[in-house]
Amino acid sequence: MPLGARFPEGRIFREDHFPVPVDALRETLLNAVMHRDYSSYSGYIAIVIFDDRIEIQSYGLLPHGITLQQLSEPHLSKLRNPLIAEAFHRTGAVEIWGRGTNRVIDTCKRYGMAPPKFEERQGFLVVTFKAKMADFEEKPPVLAVQPESQPESRPESQPESLEFRLMTILVDGPMGKSEISSRLGQKEVSGQLNKVIRELINRKYLEYTIPDKPNSRLQKYRLTSDGREAINAGDLP
Repeated sequence: MPLGARFPEGRIFREDHFPVPVDALRETLLNAVMHRDYSSYSGYIAIVIFDDRIEIQSYGLLPHGITLQQLSEPHLSKLRNPLIAEAFHRTGAVEIWGRGTNRVIDTCKRYGMAPPKFEERQGFLVVTFKAKMADFEEKPPVLAVQPESQPESRPESQPESLEFRLMTILVDGPMGKSEISSRLGQKEVSGQLNKVIRELINRKYLEYTIPDKPNSRLQKYRLTSDGREAINAGDLP
């Protein structure tokens, strides 16, 4: 998704803004996995991004007795795949069964956008988030695809570096490697993450919370004043 950003008045840290709240997309995707009809080998789950909307499609119609209208109001949960739902519930990914769609709607309203549209289409349950993904009227789309080996012509289109992402995460406070890895979307602590942490400590951008025991299992990492200044100045690769 395109990412918008602004610097609120009186604050030095950037505020990011996606067209659609990420929490609402996550909740909808969890529901798609839990309620998909796995009895058909040709079924699937898809995330489709158009220029004016995002659709999450999950094979399988609503269970008998559940209507599309009920998805926008309090309703009982009828589990199609109880083992998958129980696994999500035990990990904390799902808090209250039967409230997923209501949380999605509430999240969108708080975000200042219209609630998603629920519909059944050709054997799929489709959830549509209406939001502007691109503006092709002012600027035509680039149709040519550049090989990965060629550098982008516009530096601002480059993704944020791991160093920058890690440091902006630590703005929230000290964290251990496992929590940092999770916030970065990694399944486990990678060798690259260990390398970046060491480099940032050497550059005095990060410091240990337990400096006398760098290998302690309770070790966490926090930003230094130099690190905060580097974020504010954009002095990072």
